Amino acid sequence: MTFIKTIKATQVVVPAKPGSLNSEDVIDKDAAFAQKFLTGERWTEFANQPKWIIEISLTNGLTGIGETYRSASEELLLDAMKTFVGQDVLKLNWRRLPVSDQRIYEAFETAVLDVVGKILNVPVAQLLGGIYRNRIDCFGWTGRRTPEDAAQKAYEAMQKGHKAFKFKCSDEDPVRLWTAEIKKKCGDGIKILLDPNQRWTDVATTLRLMEGVETDTMLGLEDPILHADVAGFKYLRQTLGIPMYRHISLPYTQDIRDMIAFVRTDAVDGYNFNGSAYNCVLLAEIAHLEGKSCWRGSEVDLGISETMGLHIAAASVNCTIPSDIFGELVRENDLIVNPIQFENGAALLPSGAGLGIALDEEALHHYKQREMSV
Repeated sequence: MTFIKTIKATQVVVPAKPGSLNSEDVIDKDAAFAQKFLTGERWTEFANQPKWIIEISLTNGLTGIGETYRSASEELLLDAMKTFVGQDVLKLNWRRLPVSDQRIYEAFETAVLDVVGKILNVPVAQLLGGIYRNRIDCFGWTGRRTPEDAAQKAYEAMQKGHKAFKFKCSDEDPVRLWTAEIKKKCGDGIKILLDPNQRWTDVATTLRLMEGVETDTMLGLEDPILHADVAGFKYLRQTLGIPMYRHISLPYTQDIRDMIAFVRTDAVDGYNFNGSAYNCVLLAEIAHLEGKSCWRGSEVDLGISETMGLHIAAASVNCTIPSDIFGELVRENDLIVNPIQFENGAALLPSGAGLGIALDEEALHHYKQREMSV
């Protein structure tokens, strides 16, 4: 009764809301960066890259849902679908599913745990070890902005109750002016995290760009320099006097072992983790042993992946830094019937069995590009 009978995958493209990414005057021309992060010719085109929504149906009539990362391989997705059909979800090793590609792994993990949670009548977070929190603080978020737009976006987030705001940035951005305008408009009401995605490259560039930035406005810096420069992270942490964070993103072929050098050298103050659920809970436990906190990262996902992110954050003992669950600020639709609920800058963990959400079939049909099934 708990065998997988069929799997359907629907490819969708859900556009970003107008004005939700960069300011109109800020044009991101870094093609190499866009290519690295699978966003098309420009970073701001990420929302136009396809995702797949999968539905795993069991012989008992229950269905679990999942969502791939953008630009997932159709060929590898179909191969995985064929592998899962006929398997008993209660006899799978949930920590090590038979999928090698990390850009599709989470879709199957999410769908399997969703349907197992429905069978056992427990939320996914319970399957991950148990719930530490039902409210997950979240960042406000946007791309690269003019100083005036940056201050306005931070102000809007503060009015909604967010305690922190995250900006993407490059070495072309006047972040000192950003923080000055934010301080002027928001006072001490919100903290700022700058995330260059390694685009500041080195220590010297980071020190130059941070010159004059008021440290009391800063929550910290995430990945300002190249990941390989572990000593540089530690030097910046000591020199700037603000927290430094390392993003470990398993879907970008990064590895759990990437964390080891940072733990050994005490190079950062905390971590941003995104990737499969059990691996992220494991990473959080390692950080907890180090005495560090973490948050749940994202690729500005749709509602299924973000809900899974809430369950991961809820089950991670030290996930106390605001998480990257903010797609409702950016996406045109989240493809779930009842959107994630926010109160004072925190997302509420759904209370039902499995993920606790339902797929919006009408929205799925609206954004559908094509589908395949086995």
